[in-house]
Parts: sequence; C-alpha cells; structure tokens
Amino acid sequence: MKFCSECAHPVALAIPEGDNRPRYVCTHCNTIHYQNPKLVVGSIPVWEQPDDTSGGNIQVLLCKRAIEPRYGYWTLPAGFMENEETTEQAAVRETEEEAGANVELGPLFTLLNVAHVHQVHLFYRARLLDLDFAAGIESLDVRLFTEDEIPWDDLAFPTIRSTLELFFADRIKVREGGSFGFHSRDIHRPMIAPREPD
Repeated sequence: MKFCSECAHPVALAIPEGDNRPRYVCTHCNTIHYQNPKLVVGSIPVWEQPDDTSGGNIQVLLCKRAIEPRYGYWTLPAGFMENEETTEQAAVRETEEEAGANVELGPLFTLLNVAHVHQVHLFYRARLLDLDFAAGIESLDVRLFTEDEIPWDDLAFPTIRSTLELFFADRIKVREGGSFGFHSRDIHRPMIAPREPD
C-alpha cells in the first residue's frame, strides 16, 4: 500500500499506539489501514446415483481453472467472499458462477487456515440437484469424478487436496454407520510446481 484511501497522501509502516504489529498509517490524516485475512468460500458438490445404496458411485464436481493462479489445474468451485453476503451465500454463488451447478448446501465441512497467503478457506458439503451444469467464465471444463478418477496430481491448491482427502475418508465412516465430521486444519504444504507449457 502506498497511498491513503481517505485522503490520498502517502502511508508509512508504523506500529500504532496500543498495537503490536506494523500497520500502514497515513502520514497526513493518521488513518490506520488494517489488512486482514481474506475468506475463500466454496462447496463440495456431490452427485450420488439414486439407486446406489452402497454409496460406491458417489461423484464430486470439479472445475478446471481458466484463470491464474493455477491455470489449467482442477479445483472445487470456490472464490473470495463478497461484502454483504453470508458464507453460505458465497458458497452457492461461487458454485453457480464457476460450475453452473444447482446445489442444496449442507453443513460446513472444512475450515483451512492458509496463514502464509493471509487466507482462510471454508468448504461446505453440497448435493447436486441435477446434472445441468456447465463451465462458467473462470472455468475451462467442469466434470464429475469418482474418487479413483480424481486428478490428484493436477489439483490446484493444497486446500482442495486436503478437503477431498477428508471427504472421502469420512465417506468410508458414513458407509460403516458413522457420520461426516467438521475438520479444521492449518495448511503448510506447498503447491505442486506448475507444469511446463506444452
């Protein structure tokens, strides 16, 4: 940050009185500009065959990114939460925008702290209401995957891998009479290096 959004004068890093962290402070009007982590919110859209009582044919909808970072990698539909919306509304909106999918939102499933990039990622379980989905402007492709079909080496972010690993582990518990849990994790694992262009 270089200039104050209140008066357009230069800002400087300083520790304000009563604080313990450097903040951008306006050198003219003394406004303190706080910078806080951003929320990334998304869903785990699931399709289950109505006649499949074993739960073996469950599929998850993934989007192939059409934007940087991680262009061409697969992700769950998710994005930055907007002002004046709830986390549930953000999850549904992002699912509609990126995957063109109609979902019934379930409970919050993962809360992932990604402190090194100043983000918190939230993913809700969701049930696809139909198979009428299509790639949005930020997606190259949208596709359903069983666990065995998921392109694990081509997932966009560690939070996506963690969420999917936890989801399928909980699915085993559900099939054995248990239930889905809520998972909170700190993510430190680095992203896989981008592929060389073809």
